[in-house]
Amino acid sequence: MIELNPQLDAKTVNIIRALIMDGTRKANSGHPGGAMSSADMAYVLYKYFLKFDPDNDKWINRDRFVLSAGHETMLYYSLLHLQGFLPLEELKRFRQLDSLTPGHPEYGLTPGVDATTGPLGQGVAMSVGMAVAEATLAAQLGEDVINHYTYVLAGDGDFQEPVALGAAANAGHFGLGKLILFYDNNGAQISGPVSRADSTDIAAVFEGFGWHVQKIDGHNHQQIADAIINARNEKQKPSIIIGKTVMAKGAAHVEGDHTTHGSPLPEEEIAATKEKMGLPSDRFFFVPGEVIEHFRQHYPQLKKEVSEWNTFVEIKSKNDKHFAKRIKESTENNLTFNNDVPVFEAGEKLATRAAFGKTLALFAKNNSSLIGGSADLEPSNNTKAFADVAGEFTKTNRSGRNLSFAVREFPMAAILNGIALHGGFKPFGTTFLVFSDYAKPAIRLSALQKLPVLYPFTHDSFYVGEDGPTHQPVEQLATFRSMPNTVLFRPADARETTFAMQLALEIKDKPVVLALTRQSLPVLDYPENNIDNVRKGAYILKDSKETPELILIATGSEVHLALEVAEMLSDMNVRVVNMTSMDLFEEQPEDYKNRVLPKEVRYRVSIEAASTFGWGKYVADGWSFGIDHFGDSAPASQLEKKFGFTAEHIAALIRKRKS
Repeated sequence: MIELNPQLDAKTVNIIRALIMDGTRKANSGHPGGAMSSADMAYVLYKYFLKFDPDNDKWINRDRFVLSAGHETMLYYSLLHLQGFLPLEELKRFRQLDSLTPGHPEYGLTPGVDATTGPLGQGVAMSVGMAVAEATLAAQLGEDVINHYTYVLAGDGDFQEPVALGAAANAGHFGLGKLILFYDNNGAQISGPVSRADSTDIAAVFEGFGWHVQKIDGHNHQQIADAIINARNEKQKPSIIIGKTVMAKGAAHVEGDHTTHGSPLPEEEIAATKEKMGLPSDRFFFVPGEVIEHFRQHYPQLKKEVSEWNTFVEIKSKNDKHFAKRIKESTENNLTFNNDVPVFEAGEKLATRAAFGKTLALFAKNNSSLIGGSADLEPSNNTKAFADVAGEFTKTNRSGRNLSFAVREFPMAAILNGIALHGGFKPFGTTFLVFSDYAKPAIRLSALQKLPVLYPFTHDSFYVGEDGPTHQPVEQLATFRSMPNTVLFRPADARETTFAMQLALEIKDKPVVLALTRQSLPVLDYPENNIDNVRKGAYILKDSKETPELILIATGSEVHLALEVAEMLSDMNVRVVNMTSMDLFEEQPEDYKNRVLPKEVRYRVSIEAASTFGWGKYVADGWSFGIDHFGDSAPASQLEKKFGFTAEHIAALIRKRKS
């Protein structure tokens, strides 16, 4: 039983609501209504239940909190100020340039923020990933070391985005008992009443997903506290607490008005509301000392618990070297890996997806921090061997590291972000390259949050063949190359696939996408084909004896085609450049880039079984050979001829256009 302080609790919530009104009004921008309706639930959680280190917002055994309704940021920032993580001056700079209080929460910028949210629904999914990571890391390190809850606050809009429901289905299936979701059911959204657009019975839906469901008055502090206790006592199921609330709760005249969702309240309304709350109407960003003192009353106990935890971990680390390494790298979020890879002999033929599968299985055997799975394409993505080695993550096997997401690409990618945000693991998720479209909003958040998530995508071109244009990616490589802070690899053979995998483990501040073939490719027999060259993004694979008059630039399976074309143009001085990663090549010094692609050699031709978009900056006065149209349903060998991806055809075009 939690002993509440009704008088000070009510005053503190009123102070929070006043900060929300003042912050959005000063910025002349923001969303006060939902933040005010959620304030009671968020306050009770933060004041009476949330476990954290007041001196270290990155303590690994802290409870996680995700504001999936990211537009309610002034609520978040008000709580972070009361916690001591944000100075009041930053609340006054809400939504201003270079402040720590941007319009939506940003991980890595604002102390105490556990996830970047704003695109609705993704916060719910990321919280599922955090709960998965907590359960798996606890299985590895012990529940006496890792034992915390993951909380998430969501609104109506979150549940209208299918990513939240897909992730919730995964959470119910996984039995994530330490995941607790608050639903601020205020019945209003930006365009009007929720009933105007949606009549979903969320309680019934979540019961169907296997969640523990409670309905409460979201403004009644005792009901909120009791519901949290009930949710924490439910060990086998994730919990949703549906709090019936009122938009802009406490406002003098516009309480319940949907227009408060996205518009600051007028000054006179704010003044009248403060008077109604018993606060001075002429004071802005007013936080009395007794509120701070009340909010932090339990800090000595929190610090004591953290100190005891640190002592316990220190003793355990001295007695167990493996534990010491694992907890240190997890705490510092600096994972180290055994990068042993399979050996592939020159001339051996196999698809790069197969090489990926063999490498992944070996990584799984040697690295307990690797976790992930496939969106129901294990045989095609070649992740089954990983599943066999790592075991299945289930309600009864928290040591398993293979996650069966079902056909849920978007939830999968968002859950992976949550795992990465929690720390302790390198997550990966696979599907066909063409279906990366389903996952891209979450991959964008991987990049924005600088999360080292690995996305191996197979079936990377029209060589998919008979499945036809719906399954043949054309534009996908270009879209990933256009995404900031993302590295795309398209390896040319099995060896390069292992190199790309090794480099993916080294990259710690951005997501990595691997584009992998369905069709078999011979292992290249060139000494230049090594990890040091792949690390540079592009390199000279085969050169002419004299200054080249033509440079062929290719990626992936088309590197082999470029080599064939060069053989057919033996009377010309031809250089073949293997551009495994445009992204890494762009990071190289100018002198290296000029050595690979000399400015004086103007006739260059790119060859890639994908859209030619983006190749213009490399081909100079030359041209790009690709596929700027959708594919067709036929065996790959027939499509190859139809689309002109033969050495004879391309060599003839080069001679014709050169003359």
